[in-house]
Amino acid sequence: MRILAWGSTDVGMKRDHNEDSYLIREDLGLCVVADGMGGHAGGEMASSIAVKTIEEGVLEANALLDPTKVFEGAVEKDPVAKLISDCVRKACAAIYKKAQERRELQGMGTTTITVLFHGRHAFIAHVGDSRAYLMRDGRILQLSEDHSLVNEQLRAGLITEAQAKQSRFKNIITRSVGFEEDVAVDIIAVEAREGDCYLLCTDGLANLVKDEEIQEISGDNFLRRAPELLIDLANKRGGDDNVTVVVAYVDELGGSSAQAA
Repeated sequence: MRILAWGSTDVGMKRDHNEDSYLIREDLGLCVVADGMGGHAGGEMASSIAVKTIEEGVLEANALLDPTKVFEGAVEKDPVAKLISDCVRKACAAIYKKAQERRELQGMGTTTITVLFHGRHAFIAHVGDSRAYLMRDGRILQLSEDHSLVNEQLRAGLITEAQAKQSRFKNIITRSVGFEEDVAVDIIAVEAREGDCYLLCTDGLANLVKDEEIQEISGDNFLRRAPELLIDLANKRGGDDNVTVVVAYVDELGGSSAQAA
């Protein structure tokens, strides 16, 4: 499985600094998006520590990620699933430790959404309200579930979809990396197919651009332009937050395609 990936980040129209970070390592089959919180220094540092720690953890596990070694058991017991969960938890501990060392950083944290391609699967690790989408056969599916107050209210039937979009609590998340020393990590495993497109984004996109629009823009343009075009649309609609988008295209044959070019 060969992965082609592109990403972009923007400060948006209302903020004076960018607390998002992202990472693309096509050679590792790894993409990470993180949306920091905790003020100028704290948010930037938290998201940066997250992507760096996850990258280092995957690099250290190169032997485990040997593409010739395919795990034959239940996918939820695949060592790769544990690997990315452990990497996010290590990032959590590292951010928390840094915050305890400097008073001005206390309370900082970050969301993380990570996809690691290995064998026949895309393994996704998720904390917070940054999202992972799968675009396949002309359709889009949100893979991750927001760890947010509004989503909890929505699931409980306390508010409607329309109310959720307008809620003043939509930026309150119920789980983050680094706010406490450890964190529960959601793991999603998807059997990857040639032609799949996985899109990772911060809530700066998801709050302003509909899922169907993400699918349309990604499907109607070269994928390398999708992050920039989606960010431009979010900014045209107010750009009230930092916006980060990463797309990863599964090209099992090892050659580029017209859609991915």
